[in-house]
Amino acid sequence: MPAIAVVALKGGVGKTTVSLGLAEAAWQRGLKVLLVDLDPQANATLGLNPAQIRFTTGDVLADARDGVAADAITPSGWGPGLDLIAAEPALEHRNAPGDAGSALRLRRALRGVADDYDLVLLDSPPSLGEITRNGLAAASHAVVVTEPGYFALRGAEQALEAVTVVRDNTNLRLRALGVVVNRMRKTLGEQKFRLAELQDAYPQLLVEPSIPERSAIQRAEGAGVPLTALGRAGASVARIFDQVYAELDRRVNATNTMGAVS
Repeated sequence: MPAIAVVALKGGVGKTTVSLGLAEAAWQRGLKVLLVDLDPQANATLGLNPAQIRFTTGDVLADARDGVAADAITPSGWGPGLDLIAAEPALEHRNAPGDAGSALRLRRALRGVADDYDLVLLDSPPSLGEITRNGLAAASHAVVVTEPGYFALRGAEQALEAVTVVRDNTNLRLRALGVVVNRMRKTLGEQKFRLAELQDAYPQLLVEPSIPERSAIQRAEGAGVPLTALGRAGASVARIFDQVYAELDRRVNATNTMGAVS
């Protein structure tokens, strides 16, 4: 069971869009998926549109007993097979630096729970605080999300450095799986130049295809429905996410590292 942390240390790059797109791609393939929303903005929670929320990731991190995350799992509004541990703005209070073992709280809470799923996705907040460290410590792999803007290369560098730090200090099984470029508009020369920079810097990590900027993505997220619910416009973007998921899945299998939650 791979547990993939979706990471961006810069806000506004569409990290949650990628988390939701990957969740939909795996779910549409028949996999049982759990998305853990670790971002206090709770956009992934809104996008998955659960009917009710009893406990949140804040409650899970506050308790952190082995397997306690099971109490916080709720079905998404998309349909059977895609579950959620929801976030809320109060989760931000958990982002302050903790003691030496505090970065392992989520890993302990997911122990045994994650084994019930084919894929666990951890949607991290856009900062390297205690919550992001918990997500990386609970993950087997990390996907870095960036956009083809002026600071794209530096943003990817910082996120990959954070993955390395957590791997070296907390989670030896963690591997950087890839860099996903979001909000690509191939008609803009500046974006093509920034994409070429990323290709030169990370030829083994850059994931293709890039995710295009499409209004269907915002419409689906705003309505709390999967892309495929929007007809042809949504389905065309969903196919791109499926290609990205397929490439990431190929890389997971190649690393032969199946899950950091044990």
